[in-house]
Amino acid sequence: MKMSAGMTKQPATAGTAAEAKQPATAGTSAEVKQSATAGTAAAKQPATTAIIALGSNMGDREMYLRRAWEEIEGRAGHITKASSIMETEAYGYTDQDNFLNMVLEIETGLSPHRLLAELLTIEAELGRVRTIHWGPRTIDLDIIYYGDQIIDDDDLRVPHPDLHNREFVLKPIAEIEPEWYDPKRQKTVGQMLDELI
Repeated sequence: MKMSAGMTKQPATAGTAAEAKQPATAGTSAEVKQSATAGTAAAKQPATTAIIALGSNMGDREMYLRRAWEEIEGRAGHITKASSIMETEAYGYTDQDNFLNMVLEIETGLSPHRLLAELLTIEAELGRVRTIHWGPRTIDLDIIYYGDQIIDDDDLRVPHPDLHNREFVLKPIAEIEPEWYDPKRQKTVGQMLDELI
C-alpha cells in the first residue's frame, strides 16, 4: 500500500475533531471544512458518528471520490474528518486495476439503514454496476462503524465483518481515529492495524 503524494496535516491529538476541506489532489489529508447547510437532510435524530470507507478503481478515480464526498456531505451528514487518499492493490478479486481508498468520519442524523440506502443511491448515481463480487467499480461506499452499535442482519453488518483483514480500511481510519474502539472485536483500530501488518 502506498499513500499518494500530497501535503498532510494531522489532527493534533487522536480523536480531536478536525475541520475537513475536500482535497484537490490525491493524498491531501483532510481538514474538513463543513458547509453551513451540508447534511441538513440528516438532521432527523440525535447525531451519531459514523465511519464510511470510499474506494474507486475505474475511470477518473479522484473525481469519483470527490463526487462521493460531495454527495455524502449533502445527503448523509456533516463530514468532520477525512483521511489521506491511499492507492492500494485490489483485494479479493485481484485481476483489476489499483484502487484509491480513503475514509470519512461523519456526524449523521440518519438511522443506520437509512444511511445505507443513501450510500447505495449515491453509488448507483455514480455509475456503479454490481457484476463481479469484489470486482471493478466506479465507487464503493461502505459503512465501517456506526457509533458503537453492532448490527447483524440481512442488509447491513456493522462493524464491517472483514474490517480486521483490510489494511486499506484500517490504515486510513488509524490516520484520523487510531483510538476508535471496535465494539465487536474489543480492540482499537490502531491495535488491529498493528496485528495485521
